[in-house]
Amino acid sequence: TKQYKGLYFILGGTVSALRKQDIKKLRIKELESRIKDHSEIKEIILAINPTADGEATTLYLERILKPFNKKITRLGRGLPKGGELEYADEQTLKDALDRRK
Repeated sequence: TKQYKGLYFILGGTVSALRKQDIKKLRIKELESRIKDHSEIKEIILAINPTADGEATTLYLERILKPFNKKITRLGRGLPKGGELEYADEQTLKDALDRRK
């Protein structure tokens, strides 16, 4: 989209809330090395699908990345452009209200 000018890192999967072995598939060591090698990084933006597995992954990453003392944020969530309110689920509406501008 050419909207972001920083570094990015592809994690390689998500963590299932039910399957702890998924953690081994993630590229955590590589991510930690990337953060250590780029001291200029001020913020880590977690761009992960808003699913149950995505939420579990986000919570896991927030815990793992906390010692780096960087600002950790998530992409905004809410209603898609061109979306119809009547088709929005309860969680999407809640997220849109919580993150309104």
